[in-house]
Amino acid sequence: MKILITGGAGFIGSNFIHYWLQNCPEDQLINLDLLTYAGNLDNLKDVENHPNYKFVRGDICDAALVNDLVKGVDLIVHFAAESHVDRSIKDSADFIKTNVEGTRVLLDAAKNNGHIRFHHVSTDEVFGSLDFDSPKFNEQTPYDPRSPYSASKAASDHLVRAYYHTHNLPISISNCSNNYGPYQYPEKLIPLFTTRLMAGEKVPVFGRGECVRDWIHVDDHNRGVEMIIKKGRIGETYCLGGGNEKTGMEMTKMILQLMEQGEDMIEYVPDRPGHDRRYAIDFGKAQKELGWEPQIDFADGLRRTIAWYKDNVAWWKKLKISR
Repeated sequence: MKILITGGAGFIGSNFIHYWLQNCPEDQLINLDLLTYAGNLDNLKDVENHPNYKFVRGDICDAALVNDLVKGVDLIVHFAAESHVDRSIKDSADFIKTNVEGTRVLLDAAKNNGHIRFHHVSTDEVFGSLDFDSPKFNEQTPYDPRSPYSASKAASDHLVRAYYHTHNLPISISNCSNNYGPYQYPEKLIPLFTTRLMAGEKVPVFGRGECVRDWIHVDDHNRGVEMIIKKGRIGETYCLGGGNEKTGMEMTKMILQLMEQGEDMIEYVPDRPGHDRRYAIDFGKAQKELGWEPQIDFADGLRRTIAWYKDNVAWWKKLKISR
């Protein structure tokens, strides 16, 4: 099988490439990535000379390039996205261009080149904010995005479904909870806190750290994507969650403990505008239809993730990290 992967130099995409080459070494992978600030070819150093891997630097909004790359592939796995909420609050333009227009370009290329199988990777943030005692998100939860980032991802999800209904394009969608693991750009909570503490800096906690997130290891996520591609029903959405709901303060204290630091290293900062209170995913559909559920214990996964950043200082020291 020949697969076009968009955003494969980013955090989840690069882990997906490692995962797929390890588990399906006979498949050919093309990685299309523009290498914006969070795209990093160092993530793929160990596979850059793999005979079944090819990197192409380019923009998913470049219709001519995308159309050329799509010819002859059997599957498109679409990770490429602007993904940081705080950046979208400051300026949403790149989020609309990449996440909405870029997805449209890919869908048109898939449609115009033989109705190529298309899997779209999305987020639980499209569902909005849960109360602390509300049922978890599932595939039937109405969309209610509350940040420019989540609104752009919601729009792209709707476009993907529209191409299924209007053009009979064979699609699937996955909505996942907060990913963690190696190669994550240090603007996200776990690598940000880890690298700050390694540099002797305090860690910023929004408000009083009361907001809740569900955490899934990137390898569990990518195993779920594989199972959707191979066993999922065309036109369907599958929610992939980790079953690990933690408040911001709980996460902070876990990281501080693993880093052997005290709570004096916490710096409380003003809360994010429109900060969603809670995300939590019910992955019962994926469990029932695909036999998928998360396998990586969160405490162990967090420990191994922090150890990775400790062991790979040269990787993150090269990055221009906004502190």
